[in-house]
Amino acid sequence: MRDSLKLRWVVVGGVLLCAGCESETPSDPVRVVEHDTAGTIELEVTYGILQRAVPLRIYLPDEVSPRPLVLFSHGLGGSNQGSRYLGEHWAAHGYVAVFLQHVGSDESVWRNLPASERLTALNGASNLRNTLNRLRDVPAVIDQLAVWSARAGHPLEGRLDLGRIGMAGHSYGAVTTQAVSGQTQRGKARFTDERIKAALVLSPSAPGRGKPSEHFGEVRIPWMLMTGTRDIAVVGTQDLSARLAVFPALPDGDKFELVFEGGEHNAFTDGASPGRERNPNHHPVILALSTAFWDAYLREDETAEAWLKNGLVDERLEPGDRWQFK
Repeated sequence: MRDSLKLRWVVVGGVLLCAGCESETPSDPVRVVEHDTAGTIELEVTYGILQRAVPLRIYLPDEVSPRPLVLFSHGLGGSNQGSRYLGEHWAAHGYVAVFLQHVGSDESVWRNLPASERLTALNGASNLRNTLNRLRDVPAVIDQLAVWSARAGHPLEGRLDLGRIGMAGHSYGAVTTQAVSGQTQRGKARFTDERIKAALVLSPSAPGRGKPSEHFGEVRIPWMLMTGTRDIAVVGTQDLSARLAVFPALPDGDKFELVFEGGEHNAFTDGASPGRERNPNHHPVILALSTAFWDAYLREDETAEAWLKNGLVDERLEPGDRWQFK
C-alpha cells in the first residue's frame, strides 16, 4: 500500500491539491483532474405496466473497461442536469455516474408556473406517491443498466461493474438514498437494494415518526452523511435536529458524518443561495471526501479508507466544521 498517510493536502485556488501524490493514482481522491471524460450520454429507462419513464444523464470516464458506478438522485424540483460538479469529478476519477430524473418530483412540477405558485406546487409534490415512485425508479434503473451493459453495440456495453454500485442523493434524493440503502420502515427494510454497496447522503433526515434508531439501526453498508448548520430547505419541515439525528442512530462500522459550520442546503448543489456567495471550500471538500469514500468502499482501496480515518480530513476543514466517523 502506498505510504499516503504522510502526504500533505493543501487548498490552492479553491481546490484541494495533494502535495507529493502521483497524479494518476486512483486512490488520490483530491487530485486536480481536467474534466476530459468521454462525455455524457442521455438515455431513458421505462418500466412497469404504466411504462414509467426515468430519464438518465450518464457521465462516462475515459476508460472503456468495466468501472464502478454511482447513481445520483436529485432533490425536489431538480433534474438529472443538476449537480454536474459531482458527476464530472466522479467520472474523471473513473466512475460511471448515473444521474436519475424522477418524473413527478422533478423540475416539471414548477417549470411552467408563475413564481407565486411554485412553492405550493413543490410542497404538493412531496407526497407518498412520488416517494414510492422514486424508490421503484432506483432498482428499475439498475436492472436496465445490467441489460445495456450486456447488449452488443450499446454505448454502455462492457463499461459497468455491477458488483460495485454506490448510491447518492441530496435532500429528497437523500430520502431516496436512505430508503434503498438500508433504512427500515416499520422494522422492515422494505426498499433496500442489496446491489448497493455504499451510500452518500447529502442533507440526510430522520423520519418524523419513531425513534431514529428504529429506522437506521440496521444499516449494514458504509454510509457517509453531509449536512450544514444552516441546512434548512425551503420546502418541507426537516430542521437541523432531524438531519443530525441520523448519524448517532447508525450502527458502528464505516459510518461518516461531515457538518459544515454555516453550510446551507444549497451548499451541496451547483447554485448558491440567492444573495449569498458560495463558501469556496465546500465543493472541494465534498468532492474529496465523496471520492475517497467511493474509492474505499467500491474499489476496496485501503489507502483511501485510511485517508478518511487518519486525521488529515480535519486539516481541510474550516473552524467550526465537524468530521466524525465510527
